[in-house]
Amino acid sequence: MLKEFKEFISRGNVIDLTVGIIVGAAFTSVVKSIVDDLVNPLISLLTGGVDVSNLYIPLTHHIYPTLAAAETAGVAVFAYGRFLMAVFHFLVVAVVLFFLVRMVNRVQRKAKSKRSDDSIKPSKGPTQEELLTEIRDLLKSNKGPIS
Repeated sequence: MLKEFKEFISRGNVIDLTVGIIVGAAFTSVVKSIVDDLVNPLISLLTGGVDVSNLYIPLTHHIYPTLAAAETAGVAVFAYGRFLMAVFHFLVVAVVLFFLVRMVNRVQRKAKSKRSDDSIKPSKGPTQEELLTEIRDLLKSNKGPIS
């Protein structure tokens, strides 16, 4: 069983998947920073200083000044601002991944077409038969021994 596990772990697909998960986790933190540190302030500027991620509806009659204050008080809230930001994070990741996959597919298509073009192109220079015919003709035209 241990041998099978070693074989499973050493397969290329498992290693590729592991690398992909680690890179994905790092990529997620970069996207979160882009959205939180760059996009949110721009949205806040366009909406007159409102932080979209703090938008909420308290599910009680008491109004709290911020989402954090409502959560600290233990009030149930409908935090639609955080949901909107999660959707925005998803869209940013999806767009970046779309362009990344598009670029990889384009590179793979070019490499595949180059390989197929190389296999289709006739070789430059004479064929084996042409060379042998030329050697035969040279030997026939030479009356004496080759010097």
